[in-house]
Amino acid sequence: MKQKNGAIELSFGMIFSVVLIIVFLAFGFYAITKFIDLQKTIQIEKFLSDLQSDVDKMWKSSQGSQTVEYMLPSNVVSVCFKDDEFENLQFSSNNIIRGKMIQHIDIEKTIGSDDSLCFQNADGKVSMTLVKNFGEVLVTVTE
Repeated sequence: MKQKNGAIELSFGMIFSVVLIIVFLAFGFYAITKFIDLQKTIQIEKFLSDLQSDVDKMWKSSQGSQTVEYMLPSNVVSVCFKDDEFENLQFSSNNIIRGKMIQHIDIEKTIGSDDSLCFQNADGKVSMTLVKNFGEVLVTVTE
């Protein structure tokens, strides 16, 4: 009888250990996916901050042209400038990503007669040219 009881106690211990291992692995995978999502969010916020900073530098100068390149996560398909009173920069993505109002951009001249001007995300990089001609007040974004 004691051997059977000992075997049952051992199997409960083993089952409990396996359950704990599964719980720890599940938590580990959950934490890793959250860190990756956080990294993508930080990359998008850095893009927005760097773009606004570069536009402000060009806006403060009397004239100039600068090609800039930014890193974006692979889930962002493209970055689009649109004529919207609340956010003139929007993202095309599988996920919902909020846009932002970039200051000091001549949005009418940037998009022209189209609805929007989009820049494709190629291998995690988006490239655009910021232009300000002499006598202009705002910066224009071109391809």
